[in-house]
Amino acid sequence: MYSEKEDMFRIVGSGGSGGHLVGSWDLRKHKYTPKVQRLQFQNLPELSKAKRELLYSCNTSEHLVESRTTGETFMVKWYKRTSKTIHGIERMETKALMVFKIDEEGNAVYTQDIGDLCIILTMTESFCVPACSVRHMRPNRVKIMDVDEITIVDLAAQKWN
Repeated sequence: MYSEKEDMFRIVGSGGSGGHLVGSWDLRKHKYTPKVQRLQFQNLPELSKAKRELLYSCNTSEHLVESRTTGETFMVKWYKRTSKTIHGIERMETKALMVFKIDEEGNAVYTQDIGDLCIILTMTESFCVPACSVRHMRPNRVKIMDVDEITIVDLAAQKWN
Protein backbone atom coordinates (compact mmCIF):
# COMPACT_ATOMS: atom_id res chain seq x y z
CA MET A 1 0.00 0.00 0.00
CA TYR A 2 1.02 3.61 -0.37
CA SER A 3 1.02 5.42 2.97
CA GLU A 4 0.12 9.08 2.60
CA LYS A 5 0.92 9.58 6.28
CA GLU A 6 4.51 8.39 5.82
CA ASP A 7 4.84 9.25 2.12
CA MET A 8 6.18 5.73 1.47
CA PHE A 9 5.17 2.43 -0.02
CA ARG A 10 4.63 -0.23 2.66
CA ILE A 11 4.34 -4.00 2.34
CA VAL A 12 3.91 -6.85 4.81
CA GLY A 13 6.74 -9.39 4.76
CA SER A 14 5.85 -12.78 3.36
CA GLY A 15 7.62 -16.11 3.22
CA GLY A 16 6.87 -17.23 6.74
CA SER A 17 7.13 -13.91 8.57
CA GLY A 18 3.48 -14.23 9.63
CA GLY A 19 3.07 -10.51 9.21
CA HIS A 20 5.78 -9.71 11.74
CA LEU A 21 7.77 -7.58 9.29
CA VAL A 22 6.71 -4.45 7.42
CA GLY A 23 8.97 -3.00 4.76
CA SER A 24 8.74 0.69 3.86
CA TRP A 25 10.27 2.40 0.85
CA ASP A 26 10.71 6.07 0.20
CA LEU A 27 11.85 5.78 -3.39
CA ARG A 28 13.97 8.91 -3.01
CA LYS A 29 15.83 7.65 0.11
CA HIS A 30 15.55 3.84 0.19
CA LYS A 31 15.94 3.03 -3.46
CA TYR A 32 17.63 -0.34 -2.90
CA THR A 33 17.20 -1.02 0.81
CA PRO A 34 13.83 -0.76 2.53
CA LYS A 35 13.26 0.44 6.06
CA VAL A 36 12.12 -2.69 7.96
CA GLN A 37 9.92 -2.63 11.04
CA ARG A 38 9.42 -5.68 13.26
CA LEU A 39 5.92 -5.80 14.73
CA GLN A 40 5.21 -6.85 18.30
CA PHE A 41 1.73 -8.38 18.47
CA GLN A 42 -0.16 -7.55 21.65
CA ASN A 43 -3.55 -8.12 23.28
CA LEU A 44 -4.14 -11.34 21.32
CA PRO A 45 -7.51 -12.97 21.99
CA GLU A 46 -7.68 -16.16 24.03
CA LEU A 47 -8.38 -18.91 21.51
CA SER A 48 -10.17 -22.14 22.29
CA LYS A 49 -8.42 -25.29 21.08
CA ALA A 50 -11.00 -25.74 18.31
CA LYS A 51 -10.60 -22.14 17.10
CA ARG A 52 -6.79 -22.42 17.19
CA GLU A 53 -6.93 -25.62 15.10
CA LEU A 54 -9.32 -23.96 12.67
CA LEU A 55 -7.02 -20.95 12.19
CA TYR A 56 -3.96 -23.23 11.73
CA SER A 57 -5.84 -25.05 8.95
CA CYS A 58 -6.51 -21.82 7.04
CA ASN A 59 -4.62 -19.92 4.38
CA THR A 60 -3.63 -16.60 5.94
CA SER A 61 -2.96 -13.31 4.23
CA GLU A 62 -2.00 -10.00 5.79
CA HIS A 63 -3.22 -6.64 4.52
CA LEU A 64 -2.16 -3.13 5.53
CA VAL A 65 -4.75 -0.36 5.43
CA GLU A 66 -4.47 3.27 6.46
CA SER A 67 -7.25 5.64 7.46
CA ARG A 68 -6.67 9.02 5.87
CA THR A 69 -9.22 10.62 8.21
CA THR A 70 -7.71 9.36 11.49
CA GLY A 71 -4.10 8.68 10.46
CA GLU A 72 -4.31 5.15 11.91
CA THR A 73 -2.71 2.12 10.29
CA PHE A 74 -4.25 -1.33 10.61
CA MET A 75 -3.15 -4.82 9.66
CA VAL A 76 -5.87 -7.30 8.84
CA LYS A 77 -5.07 -11.01 9.11
CA TRP A 78 -7.50 -12.80 6.84
CA TYR A 79 -8.08 -16.52 7.49
CA LYS A 80 -9.65 -18.48 4.62
CA ARG A 81 -10.20 -22.17 4.02
CA THR A 82 -11.44 -24.29 1.16
CA SER A 83 -15.02 -25.48 1.51
CA LYS A 84 -17.34 -27.27 -0.87
CA THR A 85 -20.57 -25.93 -2.26
CA ILE A 86 -23.71 -27.93 -2.94
CA HIS A 87 -22.52 -28.85 -6.44
CA GLY A 88 -19.13 -30.07 -5.21
CA ILE A 89 -17.23 -27.03 -6.45
CA GLU A 90 -14.51 -25.93 -4.06
CA ARG A 91 -14.24 -22.30 -3.05
CA MET A 92 -12.38 -20.28 -0.43
CA GLU A 93 -14.43 -19.05 2.50
CA THR A 94 -13.50 -16.59 5.25
CA LYS A 95 -13.30 -18.27 8.65
CA ALA A 96 -11.98 -15.33 10.71
CA LEU A 97 -10.41 -11.89 10.65
CA MET A 98 -8.05 -10.30 13.13
CA VAL A 99 -7.45 -6.55 13.05
CA PHE A 100 -4.38 -4.98 14.64
CA LYS A 101 -3.77 -1.27 15.12
CA ILE A 102 -0.13 -0.48 14.36
CA ASP A 103 1.73 2.40 15.98
CA GLU A 104 5.07 4.04 15.09
CA GLU A 105 6.99 1.88 17.59
CA GLY A 106 5.87 -1.33 15.90
CA ASN A 107 3.21 -2.35 18.40
CA ALA A 108 0.43 -4.26 16.65
CA VAL A 109 -2.45 -4.26 19.13
CA TYR A 110 -5.39 -6.58 18.45
CA THR A 111 -8.68 -4.73 18.41
CA GLN A 112 -12.34 -5.43 17.80
CA ASP A 113 -13.11 -1.70 17.70
CA ILE A 114 -12.00 0.50 14.80
CA GLY A 115 -14.50 3.19 15.72
CA ASP A 116 -16.53 4.85 12.96
CA LEU A 117 -14.34 3.31 10.28
CA CYS A 118 -14.90 0.39 7.96
CA ILE A 119 -12.33 -1.61 6.03
CA ILE A 120 -12.85 -2.83 2.48
CA LEU A 121 -10.78 -6.00 2.08
CA THR A 122 -9.82 -7.41 -1.32
CA MET A 123 -6.95 -9.50 -2.62
CA THR A 124 -5.72 -6.56 -4.71
CA GLU A 125 -6.01 -3.30 -2.79
CA SER A 126 -7.62 -2.91 0.60
CA PHE A 127 -8.52 0.40 2.18
CA CYS A 128 -10.06 2.04 5.24
CA VAL A 129 -12.68 4.81 5.13
CA PRO A 130 -15.31 6.38 7.38
CA ALA A 131 -18.39 4.13 7.35
CA CYS A 132 -20.61 7.06 6.39
CA SER A 133 -18.77 7.31 3.05
CA VAL A 134 -19.80 3.80 1.94
CA ARG A 135 -23.43 3.18 1.12
CA HIS A 136 -25.10 0.59 3.37
CA MET A 137 -22.02 0.18 5.61
CA ARG A 138 -22.05 0.50 9.37
CA PRO A 139 -19.06 1.40 11.56
CA ASN A 140 -16.64 -1.22 12.88
CA ARG A 141 -17.18 -3.59 9.97
CA VAL A 142 -14.97 -5.21 7.34
CA LYS A 143 -16.48 -5.74 3.91
CA ILE A 144 -14.87 -8.65 2.10
CA MET A 145 -14.96 -8.54 -1.68
CA ASP A 146 -13.30 -11.61 -3.13
CA VAL A 147 -13.75 -13.93 -6.09
CA ASP A 148 -15.54 -16.54 -3.97
CA GLU A 149 -17.46 -14.33 -1.55
CA ILE A 150 -18.83 -10.94 -0.73
CA THR A 151 -19.67 -10.56 2.94
CA ILE A 152 -19.52 -8.18 5.88
CA VAL A 153 -17.85 -9.04 9.20
CA ASP A 154 -18.86 -7.19 12.37
CA LEU A 155 -15.57 -7.02 14.31
CA ALA A 156 -17.23 -6.69 17.72
CA ALA A 157 -19.33 -9.82 17.14
CA GLN A 158 -16.41 -12.22 16.49
CA LYS A 159 -16.10 -14.94 19.13
CA TRP A 160 -12.83 -16.71 19.84
CA ASN A 161 -13.88 -19.38 22.35
